[in-house]
Amino acid sequence: MGNEVRLTNSTTGGPVFVYVKDDKIVRMTPMDFDDAVDAASWKIEARGKTFTPPRKTTVMAFTAGFKSMIYSDKRNMYPMKRVDFDPNGERNIQNRGISGYERISWDEAIDLLVTEINRIKRESGPAAILSSPSSHHMWGNVGYRHSTYFRFMNMMGFTYADHNPDSWEGWHWGGMHMWGFSWRLGNPEQYDLLEDGLKHAEMIVFWSSDPETNSGIYAAHESTIRRYWLKDLGVKMVFIDPFFNHTAALHSDKWFSPKIGTDHALSFAIAYTWLTEGTYDKEYVATHAHGFEEWAEYVLGKTDGVPKTCEWAEQESGCSAPDIRALAREWAKKNTYLAAGGLGGWGGACRASHGIEWSRGMIALATMQGMGKPGSNIWSTTQGTPVDTEFYFPGYAEGGISGDCENSAAGFKFAWRMFDGKTTFPSPSNINTSAGQHIPRLKVPECIMGGKFQWSGKGFAGGDIQHQLHQYQYPAPGYSKIKMLWKYGGPWMGTMTATNRYAKMYNHESLEFVVSQSIWFEGEVQFADLILPACTNFERWDISEFANCSGYIPDNYILCNHRVISMQAKCIEPLGESKSDYEIYRAIAKKLNIEQMFSEGKDELDWCEQYFNATDMPKHMTFAEFKKKGYFVVPDNPDRKKTVALRWFAEDREKDTPDWGPRLNNQVNRKGLQTTTGKVEFIATSLKNFEEQGFIDEYRPAMHTYVPAWESHHSPLAKKYPLGMLSPHPRFSMHTMGDGKDSFMNDIKDHRVLVNGHYYWIMRMNSIDAAARGIKDGDLIRAFNDRGSVILCAQVGERLQPGTVHSYESCAEYNPLGKPGKSADRGGCVNILSPDRYMSKYACGMAPNSTQLEVEKWDGGIYEIY
Repeated sequence: MGNEVRLTNSTTGGPVFVYVKDDKIVRMTPMDFDDAVDAASWKIEARGKTFTPPRKTTVMAFTAGFKSMIYSDKRNMYPMKRVDFDPNGERNIQNRGISGYERISWDEAIDLLVTEINRIKRESGPAAILSSPSSHHMWGNVGYRHSTYFRFMNMMGFTYADHNPDSWEGWHWGGMHMWGFSWRLGNPEQYDLLEDGLKHAEMIVFWSSDPETNSGIYAAHESTIRRYWLKDLGVKMVFIDPFFNHTAALHSDKWFSPKIGTDHALSFAIAYTWLTEGTYDKEYVATHAHGFEEWAEYVLGKTDGVPKTCEWAEQESGCSAPDIRALAREWAKKNTYLAAGGLGGWGGACRASHGIEWSRGMIALATMQGMGKPGSNIWSTTQGTPVDTEFYFPGYAEGGISGDCENSAAGFKFAWRMFDGKTTFPSPSNINTSAGQHIPRLKVPECIMGGKFQWSGKGFAGGDIQHQLHQYQYPAPGYSKIKMLWKYGGPWMGTMTATNRYAKMYNHESLEFVVSQSIWFEGEVQFADLILPACTNFERWDISEFANCSGYIPDNYILCNHRVISMQAKCIEPLGESKSDYEIYRAIAKKLNIEQMFSEGKDELDWCEQYFNATDMPKHMTFAEFKKKGYFVVPDNPDRKKTVALRWFAEDREKDTPDWGPRLNNQVNRKGLQTTTGKVEFIATSLKNFEEQGFIDEYRPAMHTYVPAWESHHSPLAKKYPLGMLSPHPRFSMHTMGDGKDSFMNDIKDHRVLVNGHYYWIMRMNSIDAAARGIKDGDLIRAFNDRGSVILCAQVGERLQPGTVHSYESCAEYNPLGKPGKSADRGGCVNILSPDRYMSKYACGMAPNSTQLEVEKWDGGIYEIY
């Protein structure tokens, strides 16, 4: 028997020590630091107290249970071919999702795949091959989707299904037009706000914000201690959320529960109170806002005859007018931070049909109270730690080994640093020969089944504001329609909208070939003609930093209490015949005669070393030393200049934060915001120009306006489907990662419930709604509307007002009881029920938090629809 060895790795939920014995993972723990060798922690002096973080990292629940996912019986262990799929005969497309699989060798699998690639490229060109990764994948900067995936796919040539910013929607499609920040997809910078908050905060309004659940993103429970510090300082915490969320349960002094789709009525009523009582920052607004006077006339009801009073907001939202007024008055009197979503932005309210105007409403309120001044900012307590931002270590969204400057932030700092004088990097991987055609991920079914599609706006359009207003069409002029789908990573079924569409798409005759490259047999892997088994990041080499994606969230490691760089060790050999994504692509590249170009003779460990050398790490240790120790805590920088987010804007100075955006051609004299006027635009000049060109969009008007949700308790649909569903990001998984797979997370009673041998996803209901339907806690229920049915387990309580149900999005399992796409699902894909309609006519964002449905006790039926 061998000795137990401690190795290091990292995940989307935090870095870990991994204990391995006899080529088996025994356990994982958070990292605790060695005071003798690891850098000291920062300290903040505020209000007579000293604050310093614990000498360890934190992890999310799914990271703590990752061992169970690695050894899950749902692992794809061998290449598999659908039993009735014959590439040279009957393909039986109609049986995808129904027929089973047979094991084949890697040589057979690669030969089959390469034959199909070459056939389709010869017949129709590379644009006929569609591919898109999942929103999140295994952690690691070499193996992540921005890196190895784009390196290979760009060499092969393909049509990319553009991601919608599914955590940013309202900020991207609306907020960006009000204050810019396009390189951050509409979210604001957050530098040094922890110290600012500890020194100045008197109240924090958490609006659609639950950082105990979503951690900001990737940062586990790093920010938990900060909210306890703030409470110890006497900071009042107010929560506005239809659901009494988990952070509210710990810290709330007051909870507002607006009806879904109406919480921006509260923002207008608060603004009305400030306008009529004169309690806003008039001097700031006069110098930092554009179009404010005309907008104020609208709020006061002088232009549309509807004053946005607290009584009006009560009728819209169900929240008490006196409570709204009291909040407005206290907000104006105290140093108040607005936690608008969980990141300093984001929030479930931004992923709704009113999400554009809700996000603009958050910016409006922050602006009216002098945003950027001490004690006044948009800050969700999740970012803003005083770690060293000058130490250079790029995040996963900076391209890794791809050199792709179009689909990552590689061009800003990183691509040229990866050139080591020995290789051809940047290589041909930074150019996709089929880049002239792309389609929106949310409309892949429409493109494949309908053959044509037109839309406006590109998700992740970070270059400038106007970029998201461009018009597109499928097929792009001169390009072929899609004939092959190469699905990579986690499922769409639990994460996109109206997802029965995707199940139906897989059976469409125009889709000639489907390959799934996946770790687990979950979601829509069951629709593949060919399955390529990938391994986890614990079975390959990689390198990364805790919570650092950067790119479209520059410097987001300021989420963490320490900057921790990890050598992601190959802890065990890949299970079965699974391979790393890099090795899968390398084997395919060999058959395509591009292997030398793809690998340049390097394995993953070689690329990790080249990546290491392109960072500031060699200033502190050699690669061999780093590989041996496994992690590095970036030292504090006593010479680092403190640059509080947006303080430069409030004080009308040149931008001095380390944030790399905006591009210089989007500013004048390096001052002001990215907008045309350089100010916060209550009437967006970009949207006004768009309107003048004939593009009228009632759900995204040039002036920030109250826009009723098109699917809500106000809509005619509510008569048939009276319950509004809230479906925020999940607490116990990272999108689909961490759910299902027979993992330990299934045993968490608030995640899934075991009933008669099956683990059911949960829907939370108010006791009044449940009693009216004869439903008790623990009953199996059918949630349904015209888009489909989902079988769930009811959790009955008082954390929601009547008329609202709550069920997290992103379940990994898709388990149709009958024909896929046409019968009830008992896996828990509640996004089957959400609308596929875009947020607005010219903004192709998703609105899953605008879903009306009905609930009844499940009678065991399969409920087929056609």
